[in-house]
Amino acid sequence: MFNTATWIAIIAIVLIVFFAVRYIYKEKKKGTKCIGCPYADSCQKHKNC
Repeated sequence: MFNTATWIAIIAIVLIVFFAVRYIYKEKKKGTKCIGCPYADSCQKHKNC
């Protein structure tokens, strides 16, 4: 039904989504408010939230 290239692409997309969700979950569990922001710990904009 699918050729090899299609299976590789599907597996790659699933892995990327899995690791992205896992990263977001771990960061939220640590209490990071601005995930991906290099100044998340010292950000004045979200310090009062």
